Amino acid sequence: MAHTIKEKSKLLARVRRLKGQAEAVERALEAELGCSDVLMLVASMRGAINGLTAELMEDHIRHHVVNPDNDPDSDRARGAAELIEVVRTYMK
Repeated sequence: MAHTIKEKSKLLARVRRLKGQAEAVERALEAELGCSDVLMLVASMRGAINGLTAELMEDHIRHHVVNPDNDPDSDRARGAAELIEVVRTYMK
């Protein structure tokens, strides 16, 4: 089973929150709110997109490359764990 199917409800919930954030940006622009308010809303969206991207990338690594939690090769496990941590840090 693909990890996106296994985590479908959680991923869809995140996408729906993103949709709500996009609608908030649209409402802010229609209401002619100040640019700082709109920028804050957009920054929130970017953070949410980055979080979703990091989650998808981590799951991809764990399911399609190597899962550091159950790989008997300690070097591969350590490398995978480091890669996951780099992805998390980069996407913040």
